Amino acid sequence: MPSTLPLNDGSAIPALGFGLYKVPADETERVVADGIAAGYRLIDGAEFYGNEREMGDGVRRAVDAGVPREDLTVTSKFWGDPVQSADALRASFEQSAAALGTGIDVYMIHWPRPARDRFVEVWRAMLELQQAGRVRTLGVSNFTEQHLQRLIDETGVTPAINQVESHPWLPQHELRAFHAEHGIVTQAWSPLGRARVLSDPTIQAIARAHGVSPAQAIIRWHLQLGGALIPKSTHPHRLRENLDVDGFALSDDEMAQIAALETGERTGTHPDERQ
Repeated sequence: MPSTLPLNDGSAIPALGFGLYKVPADETERVVADGIAAGYRLIDGAEFYGNEREMGDGVRRAVDAGVPREDLTVTSKFWGDPVQSADALRASFEQSAAALGTGIDVYMIHWPRPARDRFVEVWRAMLELQQAGRVRTLGVSNFTEQHLQRLIDETGVTPAINQVESHPWLPQHELRAFHAEHGIVTQAWSPLGRARVLSDPTIQAIARAHGVSPAQAIIRWHLQLGGALIPKSTHPHRLRENLDVDGFALSDDEMAQIAALETGERTGTHPDERQ
């Protein structure tokens, strides 16, 4: 079973979950049920992904099969486009909650959209949802240190999680250090660099040395950095393989070799560019 990471709100999340970005709606129920059956206990969804109803169906299928609902962490996110405001947040939350039908454990602002300058207002509305008992944990996604500091300074409440692009080319060490200073868990999306990093010779050599796949080697690297991650796969055997990373550990030298791969290259959008 995946290890858990404590959060600054007193709860915890599994360090290793799985995401549903670009999973077709007609495959989502099966993927969610397969993932939970394999042992995952965190399922990362979002309004933008367009498959929350099917995500909820998959969760209910797993619960009907005997997995306690309280053992699962269900995540959703507020997209914020075309409108990013407190009212839009409230409406989006209700739509996601209705589509899922399972309850939402972790709710996030998907992008800060800094040019609109409404993310603090949205965060305040999220705090109201938490205070009303509608959601357990509040987080953000794609926030920089500057965005996070504004939330902290203007509301006094620190997000529990910041979900950001992170992989060997973009480890986000400075952001991770800020997170550690403020008790924020780093949760990596695109943790395998959208599969592009898997072909790197250094990664492949490290994987061969441990008799594991390149994906397993990178997942192990993420876990040894102390953060969380949400790799994605629609294939049952890869879901199981990605979870099977407890039988080996990377040496300090191997961690240093992977650190040397940093280029700053992104596979997605920079937070300041998403408006």
